[in-house]
Amino acid sequence: MKNEVNIQRRKLLKLAGVSAAALAVFPSLLNAQMMKLASQASPDFNPDVEISLQGEVKDISLFQGPETRVWKVTGKVLKGDKSVISNDDKSYLAPTIRLHKGQKVRIYLKNDLPSATILHWHGLHVPSKMDGNPMYAIDNGETFVYEFEILNRAGTYWYHAHTHSLTARHVYSGLAGFFIVSDDEEQALKLPSGEFDVPLVIQDRTFDQQNQLNYNVGMMQRMHGFLGEQILVNGTPEFELPVATRAYRMRLLNGSNSRIYKLAWDDGTPIKVIATDGGLLEQAETLPYLTLAPAERREIWVDFSNKKVGTQLTLRSLEFSSGGMGGMRGMGGGQAHAGKDFPVFKVRISQEVSRHEVLPKRLSKITPLRLSDAVNPESPRRITLSMRHMSALLNGRSYKMNDIREDEIIPVNTLQVMEFDNGFHGGMGGMAMPHPMHLHGEQFQVIKRELRNKVSVN
Repeated sequence: MKNEVNIQRRKLLKLAGVSAAALAVFPSLLNAQMMKLASQASPDFNPDVEISLQGEVKDISLFQGPETRVWKVTGKVLKGDKSVISNDDKSYLAPTIRLHKGQKVRIYLKNDLPSATILHWHGLHVPSKMDGNPMYAIDNGETFVYEFEILNRAGTYWYHAHTHSLTARHVYSGLAGFFIVSDDEEQALKLPSGEFDVPLVIQDRTFDQQNQLNYNVGMMQRMHGFLGEQILVNGTPEFELPVATRAYRMRLLNGSNSRIYKLAWDDGTPIKVIATDGGLLEQAETLPYLTLAPAERREIWVDFSNKKVGTQLTLRSLEFSSGGMGGMRGMGGGQAHAGKDFPVFKVRISQEVSRHEVLPKRLSKITPLRLSDAVNPESPRRITLSMRHMSALLNGRSYKMNDIREDEIIPVNTLQVMEFDNGFHGGMGGMAMPHPMHLHGEQFQVIKRELRNKVSVN
């Protein structure tokens, strides 16, 4: 169930365009005039914060030997608190952006890459022309100007390239970073902050013998998704996090192209979830493991106060069965196949402190949605996933720029019931794999789940 605002076809069908195509400059844009208008700073918009982001080719040192060539975003604060931007010159990741609900921000995106590109604010509620959708991709040497107010509640969001037919390849090359929002309710909780508030993006990559990123996709990878052979956390292979004997807030983001993770601590410590994609839960939920699909985020509370200095813990991805061909694939003998058990990162207790934090019993107030308030409680808007001629389809149709059908428009400020159907019922036309779904800019309440043909991750 969803309080959704004007869902259009270009938004519903973005997932159909995540397969990578040959790396080339984006063709002529359908809405070139709109792009130019959106790329000018508005004299009527008075930002609290101004940021410049520049995409360029960089060489960074990930391994011993040759440096790795990546596509990297670097940031600079032009107006406002300088701590809004956190650059990491040793990583291929884009800088972390931290803003507060209610702030107005203007962001200049300069493209110095050898391809057209655009940045999309994943999970943020912004005007359509500021969303960073493929219609507004800019060529090399051009600048795009974003202007919007932070309307979201506190939460862990992210941003990434969203060029039509090149999204997967561009994100794989490095064009992605955290976008973290705070608000007054969250700050009143006094959750771990500063160095004890740790964003962690998990990604899989494949490198050749010269340490260069290898994104060579064949027919099966285009259908089922690319899986890398090397796990990186915050752009670092074999990542290890030194911690003190106290509580931490860890923000987990699955920034992989296709891989699903089933995360658990190797010593059996339960995972205490305090927030999901949409922000804080009402109260923490304790789980034996945490399943994280591509683009999903979870915040967890981890207390190391009962650990001795020198102790090591490993967050692993446990073995699972996801059904179909998508669950047990790997690339070229790599050790981190989907569905297999493998380490993700290590935590080392390196310092003893006397501070002891207590997790608040109540984290947030969330008003539940009521089915009776929906405009269509008995007739959900149905979105069915299927596959035909190696192309992913929604309701039997593929993505087309500016092709918005009548049944893909929802009246503003209405509560809607929506049903997503994986569509695999034993036939070749279905999607024989788990498929994460999301609707941009809004959160929703799950009414029920139905498992058919065992295609969900267990």
